[in-house]
Amino acid sequence: MTQQSFVNRRGKFWDEFEAALRGGRKDLKARASWFPLGYRELTQDINTARAHGFDPSIIDRLNSLVLEGNQVLYAQRSWSLKMAAEFVLGVFPRAVRSQWRSLGAVLLIFYGLIFFFGLLCVRNPSMVYQLLGEDTILNLEYMYNPDSVHYLTPRSVNSDADMFGFYIYNNISIAFRTFAGGILAGFGSLFILCFNGIFLGAAAGHIINIGFGETFFPFIIGHGSFELTAIALSAQAGLLLGYRFFFTGGLSRAASLKVAGKRALPIIAGAAGMLVLAACIEAFWSSRHELSLALRYGAGTIGWLFVILYFVFAGRKVQ
Repeated sequence: MTQQSFVNRRGKFWDEFEAALRGGRKDLKARASWFPLGYRELTQDINTARAHGFDPSIIDRLNSLVLEGNQVLYAQRSWSLKMAAEFVLGVFPRAVRSQWRSLGAVLLIFYGLIFFFGLLCVRNPSMVYQLLGEDTILNLEYMYNPDSVHYLTPRSVNSDADMFGFYIYNNISIAFRTFAGGILAGFGSLFILCFNGIFLGAAAGHIINIGFGETFFPFIIGHGSFELTAIALSAQAGLLLGYRFFFTGGLSRAASLKVAGKRALPIIAGAAGMLVLAACIEAFWSSRHELSLALRYGAGTIGWLFVILYFVFAGRKVQ
């Protein structure tokens, strides 16, 4: 099959399919029975074009039509509890597992930096001043000093609600900056991921050195499983964009990024949900210093086990 004969034979159908997409909802409704069959033909066409190595402009056009057709067929018109449950119990964990290589790389970098710089600052206490700066260190010491006024005085319900709003804003902004950094060929996501890993490691090392571990670790363990995992997932989604910037699979760079965005969307959406949950735990549970250490560590451990088991098993089909 030559490229010209392929275009001559199928070009009219592509124009017809594109006209259906551009015709609006009324036109699509009139073609409701035809459209799924047409979409199936279109996917066969793009596979044929790729297999024969036809011109990238043809493949690019077919890919754009396939993506738009997919959105028409599978787009959710309205929100429902059933859709939310399907996303949480199936779509999100499967999307993360489907990109397990990128997730593994992100986790290795993130937690590797946390442990490395934590150990480095424990062994070399002066190093933390070069990494974080004196003002940041003073703020950390004030926040986790067991003798400070804010630690000894329980927060009111209103204060908890205020902190909940602050935590959501802070966490979501970090996540979306990390994800958006993927547009910069992935380097932005990688930089923010590394920065957070270094900061967390250095901060933990300094807290250990000054003996405030009994206030720091019970606080972070409650929400850390959700927050830290969500930050890692945001970086994973951003790096997926960066990867498709360099490895386009024969598509134009814009089309390649569009494909990557489709794969990354459920990951960043799920990460945002995890950050909202983390903010809720951080505001209303982690700050409950009057609770016993055993209870807080136990709840935090259960949280970590839940996150691990969720991404390993959720959404798998029962044989």
